Amino acid sequence: MSEPIPGPESVEPEKATNQAVAPDLAVPSRRQLLMGGAVAASAIVSIRPALANTAASVLNCTIPVPDPSRSGNYIAPNGQMVPAGTPGAYPATGRTYTGEQVKQALRGRPLPGTSYEQNQAYLNYIRRLQSGQSGFTCFASLQMPR
Repeated sequence: MSEPIPGPESVEPEKATNQAVAPDLAVPSRRQLLMGGAVAASAIVSIRPALANTAASVLNCTIPVPDPSRSGNYIAPNGQMVPAGTPGAYPATGRTYTGEQVKQALRGRPLPGTSYEQNQAYLNYIRRLQSGQSGFTCFASLQMPR
């Protein structure tokens, strides 16, 4: 009969030594750290202008009051579109406002060329915008925290 072939369980494990197991895990040199910092700094320099451009484009987007498909209607004080001539409603001017103008109006300044009541009706209309309506994306982007 032949002797069984020794398996891994019969081989003695190597004895641990005090030497480093992986010499490539050494502490990075000063030069490597400086190169890493330079890469990170250039990433920040290129990302910041992109964020600034995004913020600027949000303030320059436009919101038509009302949506061009409903320009013949009036806007009720609660912001709903109503038939032309409805008492207490305001004629829709068909004017577009920039994101900056709307942002300021939401903070208390009037929309250009509006009375106090008309301004409130227009802002209520803008607040009621839904996906698919002109100006919705612009208004939604104004609501995003920075």
